[in-house]
Amino acid sequence: MVDRLKIALAQTNPTMGDIQGNLARLRAARAEAAAKGADLVVASEMVITGYPTEDLVLKPMFLEAAHAAIEALAGDTADGGPGMIVGGPSLKEPGARAPLFGKVLNSAYVLDKGEILTLRSKYDLPNYGVFDDKRVFGAGPLPGPVNYRGVRLGVMICEDMWTTEVSECLEESGAEILIVINGSPYELNKTEERIQLAVQRVTETGLPIVYVNQVGGQDELVFDGASFALNSDNSLPIHLPAFVEAVEVSDWQRENGGWICQNGLREAPDSSLDGSPDAGMEPIYRTLMLGLRDYVNKNRFPGVILGLSGGIDSALSAAIAVDALGPERVHCVMMPSPYTSRESLDDAAEAAGLMGIKLDRVSIEPAMQAFGEMLAPMLNGYASETNSADTTEENIQARSRGLTLMAISNKLGYMVLSTGNKSEVSVGYATLYGDMVGGYNVLKDVYKTLVFALSRWRNQVLPPDAMGPAGRVIPERIITKPPSAELKPDQKDEDSLPPYDVLDDILKALIEDEESIAAIVGRGHDRETVNRVWRMLELAEYKRRQACPGVKITRRAFGRDRRYPITNAFKGPA
Repeated sequence: MVDRLKIALAQTNPTMGDIQGNLARLRAARAEAAAKGADLVVASEMVITGYPTEDLVLKPMFLEAAHAAIEALAGDTADGGPGMIVGGPSLKEPGARAPLFGKVLNSAYVLDKGEILTLRSKYDLPNYGVFDDKRVFGAGPLPGPVNYRGVRLGVMICEDMWTTEVSECLEESGAEILIVINGSPYELNKTEERIQLAVQRVTETGLPIVYVNQVGGQDELVFDGASFALNSDNSLPIHLPAFVEAVEVSDWQRENGGWICQNGLREAPDSSLDGSPDAGMEPIYRTLMLGLRDYVNKNRFPGVILGLSGGIDSALSAAIAVDALGPERVHCVMMPSPYTSRESLDDAAEAAGLMGIKLDRVSIEPAMQAFGEMLAPMLNGYASETNSADTTEENIQARSRGLTLMAISNKLGYMVLSTGNKSEVSVGYATLYGDMVGGYNVLKDVYKTLVFALSRWRNQVLPPDAMGPAGRVIPERIITKPPSAELKPDQKDEDSLPPYDVLDDILKALIEDEESIAAIVGRGHDRETVNRVWRMLELAEYKRRQACPGVKITRRAFGRDRRYPITNAFKGPA
């Protein structure tokens, strides 16, 4: 009887579709694990292809390339070193061709002795939020244990652990250790949620768990890793760091008829529940950093360019970009208009100096004059007697800036980084083809109140893996002055919007919690204000459909998480 098993948790950062690159990463992880004495290496869900694959997994040639890579990896195990459990696609009907909807399985391959010993496929397919697994995958059967070198392993895939059916089936059929491979993206407080769910499965089955999660950014999703092991007494002997690749060997021994993992690397899970004012800032900031870094690097952009206005959104966006990419890959442009204050010019220059980034200046006044002259014959007849300017002219300013940034982007190859926050995007306080232009928006899912909190935190803390300078990077005046778009004289955001603490509380209730107007009013908000915010939220859907992708951090980010019709006449109760 086998009494000891060393299982390596391989927390890697795959790139979607880079099958050969992902294969190389897995080989490197296996070599590192072998040097540490591992008997088995466990990697994450769909690690050979990247995850989520969306419709890419329906291409037969993609499936063929993935399977060839898995066979090559299986061949490596003929060397007598550790076997592997890796995620990848398989076909329910071998040899099937397109259309493949429902015929592809999300599988965990068990590799050893130079071959694919067996596989297990995902039974519980998530079909909510960002997940569309039922669109492309078929469900596998309820699994039985895998006999790996004399140990009966219960292999599950991500969502299979979130409900009871699969783990109960494995326990009843004789599994000794549960192995869960995952592609679980970051959300606020999700680290604690995953561990609590694992505790539930351990409590129900009496079996210990090895939980391996993917790390890295994939479009709007960021996978935070934070892999762990749980003993049957719910102790946490292993917890890998978040947001970085890691290979850690866990040492399992059979004692009193069960398996116990010895204490190893235990990086404390990030917590946003400790009650301090800055609680939870680090994991949020690192999620934003990793999402931007991987989007830029995996799509092979040389760097990013953004408008640095002297306001807090662009300053925080620039700080995150500098921390993610390094100051030499961040290019900022100040684009003043006649309404830009001296304060904003000075604040932008000070922020660029603190971050060590290049700041150019391009005035948009000539563009404003040119558009005014060009459009005068048509638009002058629509001006009022008291005021010839309105939001039309304000939007021309924003679009002049967008055009300027895109022109520089086209010439230099740098990706434009959009800087609007979730509060503004929610209520349409943004200009299509103006400040909304860009290839990516790192603040897309960050409410304005959180923008302030993150800015204050970053001035006090240099995050791990950050490539920017320590100390203050955002001038204090940028944080403390009233926010303004500066598109007309003496303009302030609160001229058009409720105070941000009020606005954000209402928006969270409407977006994340789908609360009724009456319920939100019952929490102390003015009914007229709530109705106005709700209507602004619904009317801005057409803008959000045209917005660039951005990092998801909340349970309900705009895009695949929240899908509302643009044409929508529902007004709710009066």
